[in-house]
Amino acid sequence: MDRPEPLTIPDPDFPQLVLQLRARLHRYCSRMTGSVLDGEDVVQETLIKANQVYDAATVHNVEGWLFRIAHNTAMDLLRRRRRDEAVFADADVEALADSDAGADRRHVATAALRTFMRLPPAQRSSVILADVLGHSLEEMADIMGTSVAAVKAALHRGRVRLRELSSQPDAAAPATLSAQDQSLLVAYAERFNARDFDGLRDMLGQDVRLDLVARRKPMQARGGEYFTRYAQTSGLLVTPTLVEGRPAVWVDPAADEGPGAARYFVVLGFEAGKVRAIRDFRYARYAAEGLGG
Repeated sequence: MDRPEPLTIPDPDFPQLVLQLRARLHRYCSRMTGSVLDGEDVVQETLIKANQVYDAATVHNVEGWLFRIAHNTAMDLLRRRRRDEAVFADADVEALADSDAGADRRHVATAALRTFMRLPPAQRSSVILADVLGHSLEEMADIMGTSVAAVKAALHRGRVRLRELSSQPDAAAPATLSAQDQSLLVAYAERFNARDFDGLRDMLGQDVRLDLVARRKPMQARGGEYFTRYAQTSGLLVTPTLVEGRPAVWVDPAADEGPGAARYFVVLGFEAGKVRAIRDFRYARYAAEGLGG
């Protein structure tokens, strides 16, 4: 699989490199955690950790270094969930990993995030790094902190298991909202589409939390510029939906940004009949990939 060469600029602009890598980090973390939302949490935690210790004089392969931090952070999350940890076998599997990579990549491309969660963490990580992100076996071993032979074993077993899982029907029950939350979600979408931003502000709780994912400069929702910025757009349309069981809206920016503009979503948190949280992925549209957006 073709992919960009590792970023090894001697004295890099670290924030710019992070911007370039953030979508790739999310692809990995969302599949490791089985959630686009948890995946973004892991990305944010990874970048906080990286910013605290980054030294351009000692970190020469920023991509590999960041993926190691992301891998360890995702594994910490999985341990907190009490997931089973990987068990690597010592068998000789030199020829297994490359035997049917092309066919298995097609299964990876169509697998739902929750399907990845049915793989043990080591198999999951190996399949994502190899077949989603295109890392070499040596790079994978470095990121995962193990041997190439162990990676080959995990990759082979993960591919086989994912192929089996992809052929099984999805038995997950659809998520539902309470009648009150459903009403709030519809009202939010209707007011947004009517450009009634004062009405949207009226829906906000006093302590509403706003998270503009991947945007460095924060905004305020109540009395701030968040809805003022949206009011300056000419024709965004939103559609009520659920994102991993949570109330949300899909945002179609085509009328404002032109045909082909990438859709994104905004996750809402309701409490006591008010909007208590807004998590807006306008600046992180890569997250929609995991939802088929």
